[in-house]
Amino acid sequence: MSCLPVSLQVLLAAAVCTKAGKAIVSRQFVEMTRTRIEGLLAAFPKLMNTGKQHTFVETDSVRYVYQPLEKLYMVLITTKNSNILEDLETLRLFSRVIPEYCRVLEEAEISEHCFDLIFAFDEIVALGYRENVNLAQIRTFTEMDSHEEKVFRAVRETQEREAKAEMRRKAKELQQARRDAERSGKKAPGFGGFGSGGMSSVSSGSIITDTIVEPEKPKITPAPVRPSGPSKALKLGAKGKEVDNFVDKLKSEGETIMPSSGKRGSDATKVLPPPVNVESVHLRVEEKISLTCGRDGGLQNMEILGMVTLRVTDDKNGRIRLIINNNDGKGLQLQTHPNVDKKLFTAESVIALKNPEKSFPLNNDVGVLKWRLQTTDESLIPLTINCWPSESGSGCDVNIEYELQEDSLELNDVVISIPVPSGVGAPVIGDLDGEYKHDSRRNVLEWCLPVIDANNKTGSLEFSIAGQPNDFFPINVSFVSKRNYCDIQVTKVAHVDGDSSVRFSSETSFVVDKYEIL
Repeated sequence: MSCLPVSLQVLLAAAVCTKAGKAIVSRQFVEMTRTRIEGLLAAFPKLMNTGKQHTFVETDSVRYVYQPLEKLYMVLITTKNSNILEDLETLRLFSRVIPEYCRVLEEAEISEHCFDLIFAFDEIVALGYRENVNLAQIRTFTEMDSHEEKVFRAVRETQEREAKAEMRRKAKELQQARRDAERSGKKAPGFGGFGSGGMSSVSSGSIITDTIVEPEKPKITPAPVRPSGPSKALKLGAKGKEVDNFVDKLKSEGETIMPSSGKRGSDATKVLPPPVNVESVHLRVEEKISLTCGRDGGLQNMEILGMVTLRVTDDKNGRIRLIINNNDGKGLQLQTHPNVDKKLFTAESVIALKNPEKSFPLNNDVGVLKWRLQTTDESLIPLTINCWPSESGSGCDVNIEYELQEDSLELNDVVISIPVPSGVGAPVIGDLDGEYKHDSRRNVLEWCLPVIDANNKTGSLEFSIAGQPNDFFPINVSFVSKRNYCDIQVTKVAHVDGDSSVRFSSETSFVVDKYEIL
C-alpha cells in the first residue's frame, strides 16, 4: 500500500485576509516565501463562484478552506490530499480564536493584535500538523499564567498594605506627641468648628486619614525623647518621602502604582469636574450612596448621605439666607447646623443664622444642612442589577442586565465590574449594550455605559467563560450624576435685610461610596 509523502499532508498556512485577497495576518507552517503566500491569497477571491455556498475551493496544487468573518475571510491553505473534515474542524477553532483577541472583526483591530493571533495560531498547529487542543487550553497557554507570579504579587500587595498601616500608625504617634507638646505649655492652633465642611462634625484637627498633610510643627520638643542619629520613622511633611521611596522602588520593578487618597476606587475615579463660573456665593449639593443587595434579590441596606455646603467669598454677601425647596417624599432625616435657626427652617424651609446680625464665615466651606436616608425598600433602589450565570458544557453563560428605577436621574460614566475567573482567558462576548473592557490582571470584566437615563433605562450583556456561577460575584457599580437622588435644592439666596436676591452658583453631585451585589 502506498502512502503520500509527509510534505503533502500538512497545513501550509493560516491567514486572515480581506475580500480582495489582501493579507492582514498570515502564519506559514512550512517554508514558503512571502511572494508565494501573497500570490496564493491574491488568487483566492478569484476562485470563488458567486452565488454558491461552499467552504473550500481548489486549484491544481492547493486547497483553500475558508470561513467569512463579516468583511474578512479566515483562510487555511492545505494540500489537496488533506482530510477535508479535519481541515474544517481546524478552521472552526481558528475562527473562534480571533474574537478572543479582537473586539471587532475589522482590519485595523486584526493588525493591532496580529502577534497575539500568531501566538495562538502556533498553539493550534505545529510544523503543519494540528495539535490536540481546545479553546480553553489555548487561552491558558498564551496567557502563560504563573503560580509563582501570583505568589509574588500577593507578597508585594501585603508589603504595600503593611507599609500603609505603618505610615498611619506613625502619623498617629506624631500627632499624639503634638498634643502632648501643646498641653505642656503651647496653645494648640485653632480649628474653626463651624467652618469645617466635611460630612462629619468632628473638627479637622483630630482626623487621621490615609492622606497625610503637613500640620503646623510644634516648637516644643515632644516628651518622648528619641536617640540621636538618623531616624527611619515616617514624618509628617515633605510629602511623605519614605512612602515616595517605597512607591518609586515598586515602579522601578515594573509595578503600576495608582495614586492613593484614602478613598475607595470608585470615589477616586468618579469625580465630577468643578464648575467653571463660580459666584461669590457658591453652593454644593452633595450626595453619596452606600448600597448592598443580594444576588437573588432583596435589598440588604441602602443609605444616602447628603449635604448642602455654602461658601461665601465677598463680605457684602455674608448676611444671607437660603430658600430650600424640598420635594422629597422618601422619609428623609434632615438636620441643620447648630448655628442655623432650626425653627425658621422647620416652618419656612429657610436657612439663616440664629443671630441675623452675624455673617457666614468668609472663604470657608460651611455645611449648613445635611440629610440621611436609610432603607431596605427595594422600590427605592436607583439602579437594579440582575445577573444570571448558568452552567454550560464549556463553562458558564452569563446574562446581566440593568434597569433604572428613578426616571429623574441621569447617571454618567457607569461602570459595572463583574469578577471573572483567572487563567481561563478573555470572555466571549455575545449581545452587548455599551462597551466592555477585560482587565486580565485584576480578573474583572468592566461593562461601561456613558449614560443611563429615562431614554436608556435598560440594557444587557451576555458573555461566556469557563467558571462556576459563584465566580461572578460580588458585582460592583460606580457612577456619577449631576442630579441628586433626594430632590432637595436651593432655589433662592437673599439678603437678610431687604430680601433682595443675591446671585449665586451651585453644583450638584451624586456619587457612589459602595454599590455592591453580593
